[in-house]
Amino acid sequence: MEIDFNDEQGRIETSHKKLIEELLQFAAQDENIPEDAELSVTFVDNEEIREINRDYRGKDMPTDVISFALEETGEEELQITGVDMPRILGDIIISVDRTSEQASEYGHSFERELGFLAVHGFLHLLGYDHMNESDEKKMFGRQEEILGRFGLER
Repeated sequence: MEIDFNDEQGRIETSHKKLIEELLQFAAQDENIPEDAELSVTFVDNEEIREINRDYRGKDMPTDVISFALEETGEEELQITGVDMPRILGDIIISVDRTSEQASEYGHSFERELGFLAVHGFLHLLGYDHMNESDEKKMFGRQEEILGRFGLER
């Protein structure tokens, strides 16, 4: 899977990108995602993710991660089939500020929180959600399973 990283803050170390690359490749293999699939991961600050959250979700507050799945089709969108193109999953946007804050709040490493948020965003791209208790249990269970098997536990 091809992952395009964008670090708009210049605060993510090479080792962090490598960790996320390996983790998302592991998760993609576990979810049977084709090798030619593509996604992007962008690292921003609280102000930028607050603006995105406000503009796209109507919530004027910072959040930790937002995903934009490109495979979702709305009423007026067409789904193209039969064309030999890579599977483009979408975009994951992670607040570096919230990652740091939550790592401290939950008492685990920055790397563990960053991995959790990356997997959370990735699963959203694949259609997982947590809008009700049943879906939340399924999604969060899947996250913990992937993180545990990868070796990135609390």
